Amino acid sequence: MNPFLLQAQDAINRRSFLTSTSSLLGLTALNSLLSPNLLQAASAPISLNGFPHLPIKAKRVIYLFQSGAPSQMDLFDPKPQMAKMFGKDLPDSIRQGQRLTGMTSKQKNFPVAPSIFKFAEHGQSRATISELMPHLAGIADELCFIKSMHTEAINHDPAITFFQTGRQIAGYPSMGSWLSYGLGSENKDLPAFVVLTSFGSGRRDDQPLYDRLWGSGFLPAQHQGVKFRNSGDPVLYLSNPNGMTAATRRATLDDLNALNQQRFGVVGDPEIEARIAQYEMAFRMQTSVPELTDLSKEPQHILDSYGPDVKRPGSYAANCLLARRLAERDVRFVQLFHMGWDQHGQLPKAIRGQCQDTDQATAALIKDLKERGLLEDTLIVWGGEFGRTIYSQGALTQDNYGRDHHPRCFTIFLAGGGIKPGMTLGETDDFCYNIVRDPVSIFDLHATMLNRLGIDHERFTHKFQGLDAKLTGVEKARAVKSILL
Repeated sequence: MNPFLLQAQDAINRRSFLTSTSSLLGLTALNSLLSPNLLQAASAPISLNGFPHLPIKAKRVIYLFQSGAPSQMDLFDPKPQMAKMFGKDLPDSIRQGQRLTGMTSKQKNFPVAPSIFKFAEHGQSRATISELMPHLAGIADELCFIKSMHTEAINHDPAITFFQTGRQIAGYPSMGSWLSYGLGSENKDLPAFVVLTSFGSGRRDDQPLYDRLWGSGFLPAQHQGVKFRNSGDPVLYLSNPNGMTAATRRATLDDLNALNQQRFGVVGDPEIEARIAQYEMAFRMQTSVPELTDLSKEPQHILDSYGPDVKRPGSYAANCLLARRLAERDVRFVQLFHMGWDQHGQLPKAIRGQCQDTDQATAALIKDLKERGLLEDTLIVWGGEFGRTIYSQGALTQDNYGRDHHPRCFTIFLAGGGIKPGMTLGETDDFCYNIVRDPVSIFDLHATMLNRLGIDHERFTHKFQGLDAKLTGVEKARAVKSILL
């Protein structure tokens, strides 16, 4: 038999044995921490070539991903001149034959749907923010808006994958995994990359999230994001089963590690080392995670600042507070995914709910970090996978409309971590359909985030299948210097 096939079969048998052993020991939760990948045997260690390449402005990232794509013209990019265009067909000169999704490509016309929400300028920066976001409006001068984001993807799965990995195709390392592998962790008792997910008022049948979105791809498996559950215990099997003492658990793991080390010496499979590392992390998390998630010592005024949902485990508000606690403990990359922003119909009602879920807690997180002296070296990113169309999907009335996917322009914001506060970059046309000034690609965003972490994206490489793989790929990318402190 082909030696590679023999090695692959041996690895599969070994994983099956270890999984069954883990179950007997109450360690099955470890399987969620691993991403088996036989191609890792061909991978070489990452090269940062003399890191830090640049001054380090951020030590950690909190990425507030609004899954489903918020409508930019209802939140941050008002187009008041559209009021006189109500119900009129989007001009061909604006659409320019650009592709549509299958959900609206058969529509006979594309009626312009002005936002029904009021906007005002806020702070010294005079940022334009919708009435739907009153708490963010109160911290406008802390935020840096980019209104000229664009992407190549027009459907959710490739678009979300693109933001996380720099590729539309599944299987590549997520940004959190890149940073875990390249920069390591400053806390030995918690993972370097933690993922938190939440539902609020959004539909439960909206776009799902897949574990591969925080996967390690071709990087070693221990750098995969660890997802905390949004109901029940955040991580399974934190407590030892009846009859299992901490000393017995420690002795059992020591024996398992010895067996795994022996086998690694024979076959050299990096997955074995990854599993050893994850067993050790899981053991330490039995102590660190209960302490992390215990909010009983948080002052009442802090709990109140995040809003009433903060006491509901798995809510966006609770996850924002956990993100602050993780930042305090020097977790390198924390990613929140809040689902439910996919508003093809009934947008006015649905987006109100989504903003009620997220506005207060987002603002509270930023203020909380600032008050603790953490905002200056914590990079906050808020945004979805693409934008929304100015035209209505389906029927349009004076108080109701839906919006389809729109990759050509949308808005995100950043804060802290060496980003200029109180500014807006980029401009879209009168229809919020095309960018007219300062376009920013996903590759540019990734390069900018890496820049704040002291990394030159061109030198942040990993040898894989004969290529120097990068988060920013082979596309031309640049850090957006105009927003950097």
